[in-house]
Amino acid sequence: MRGLTEANLKTLAGARSFERALGYLDAVSGVEVGDGWVTASVHGTERYEVELTLDEPGGLSGECDCPYGLEGNFCKHLVALGLTVLAQRESLPRQRKAARERAQDLDGWLSALSKAELLAVLREQIDEDRQLRRRLELRAASARGDLTAVRGRIRDLLAIGPFAQYGYVEYTDARAYADQAGQAVSAIGALTGSGRAADAITLAREAMMLLTEAVESVDDSDGRLGQIGADLADAHLDACRAARPDPVELAHWLLGHALGHIDDGLTDIDPLDYEDVLGEEGMAVLRKSAVDAWRNNRRGWAEKYLMERLAKAGGDVDAVIAVHAADLSPNGHTHLVIARELDAARCPDEALDWAERGIRDAPELSAVDTALVDHLCDRYAQAGRLADALALRRDHFGARRSLLAYQQLRAAARAADSWPAEREGALALLRADAGRRQQGWYGGPVLVDALIDDEDVDAAWQAATRTGADDGQWLTLANQARAIRPADALGVYLRLAEPLAKLTGNTVYDQLVGLLLSIRDCHRRLGTQDKFAVYVTALRAAQKRKRNLMRLMDEHGL
Repeated sequence: MRGLTEANLKTLAGARSFERALGYLDAVSGVEVGDGWVTASVHGTERYEVELTLDEPGGLSGECDCPYGLEGNFCKHLVALGLTVLAQRESLPRQRKAARERAQDLDGWLSALSKAELLAVLREQIDEDRQLRRRLELRAASARGDLTAVRGRIRDLLAIGPFAQYGYVEYTDARAYADQAGQAVSAIGALTGSGRAADAITLAREAMMLLTEAVESVDDSDGRLGQIGADLADAHLDACRAARPDPVELAHWLLGHALGHIDDGLTDIDPLDYEDVLGEEGMAVLRKSAVDAWRNNRRGWAEKYLMERLAKAGGDVDAVIAVHAADLSPNGHTHLVIARELDAARCPDEALDWAERGIRDAPELSAVDTALVDHLCDRYAQAGRLADALALRRDHFGARRSLLAYQQLRAAARAADSWPAEREGALALLRADAGRRQQGWYGGPVLVDALIDDEDVDAAWQAATRTGADDGQWLTLANQARAIRPADALGVYLRLAEPLAKLTGNTVYDQLVGLLLSIRDCHRRLGTQDKFAVYVTALRAAQKRKRNLMRLMDEHGL
């Protein structure tokens, strides 16, 4: 019980979920206390089943079948149950002791029954619980090796009919369907465990096809069917390792699966996981078939990915390069991928050549992947080729003329000890751009951003006055210039505050109060605090109905 505290509940759920849980305390019903766990139902948008685990080694934990809880979060429903349990903490030890005693009594009673009596109890439960009966029927068919019966049962388990309305399984029924579909995976695993691994391979492949068809008609927002697909893949691999199927047939099946000819990737099988099953013969067939498929479709994503995986696994760098080189992107990204592969293979000269080729082959430098430019400049710098790095940065800035390109040019020029001259040329380009700006362009001139980034406040202010600037730039300028140009900054703050006073919302109020604090500071620097007092008084009178704004202004002494 030491882990179950309000503080821990708030830590696990977060302050927002904890506060929201307070409104659900009356919605908790059917609380059942076990030895180390507590379950209940919480009625929210729907009825949710929740369970708190009290004695985990890692501390308090819980599960809830609400959408937020199914994502692995500690939700408000779990908090509501935790708070309900805390409210009766004095009786909890007694309830846990009673749960232990009930479990011991049940175990003792079952142990004392004869085989006939146990069978009678089990048959009674089978008559009352259809799901239990179906699970046991499937296990019985698996145990006696009745492949026809098992196949039919698996088809029934993966059929959406009992859960679908108008041919589609809605979110509210998807979990029940996934739970049932999971029984098919268990049955396949049981076949392998009972010495019928070859049959398990066949049924696993059939189940993959059925699940792929079913998922198109199920709201699998929680990804449960994806997990079942992964479990099916594991069951198939286990069966293959046990049965050792024909490696050539297996290689062709894996190829079809990897290329999407068998399912749509729901089971996400990696052919390389089967290397120990395929052996040398199977791997040779897989590699040859993958090469043939790639040659027939060099731009196919699945073909390229499989070829790359097989080539890397075999340490064949030339094959990896060939795969990428067959479909070069015009922005140089593929050249960068090849360069990195060659660097990893300790072929620096070839890597550099491919990176430079990516720049040369690009139709326009402005369209080149920035990561390729960064990579090449880093290589130049490492080799002491600072002039080459600077030249590339200069050309790239000339093509892009963004703040980032300006910053990168500045860094390269400073490394080459030539920033003053480079700066003049870069600013000349930005001034020309600012002069050509048209009304309605998004954002302010890059010239202003560059001068602000250079911390050249006077030049930035002059540029903003001459060419214009957006509100964000003006605010940054006012913040930087407030100490030396309080009157100019005050004019900016007052202009920016005026439209905010006409809006509502806590975010707006935060922005407005931030501006008011800056306005007050400007008046203090100018010695005109009396004007600020008149301004704030008028603002309060006009905005008095906005209680959250008034409260926020009070908190800041405005």
